[in-house]
Amino acid sequence: MVELVTGFVLIALSPILGVIPGPGGIFVFAAGLWLVLRNSCKARRLFVRHKRRWPRVEAFVDKALQRKSALRRHRLEKSRAEGRIAQPAR
Repeated sequence: MVELVTGFVLIALSPILGVIPGPGGIFVFAAGLWLVLRNSCKARRLFVRHKRRWPRVEAFVDKALQRKSALRRHRLEKSRAEGRIAQPAR
């Protein structure tokens, strides 16, 4: 619970730090987002919904947050492209 609140506080502080010269607000926002996503199932579902809606942003966000699920997904897609794993039926 403390980590979740800390995440929301960091997200709220990021625009204030964004005014200061340098990229400090971006890193504070990323740290807050990471804490919120790690501790809230509802936030994770909302995050996944937005990733599906805007797929170009998804790759950047996953890379910035260094999410393990993104790394697994990219390895799986690479294996499928090389023909080592069959394509799933849809």
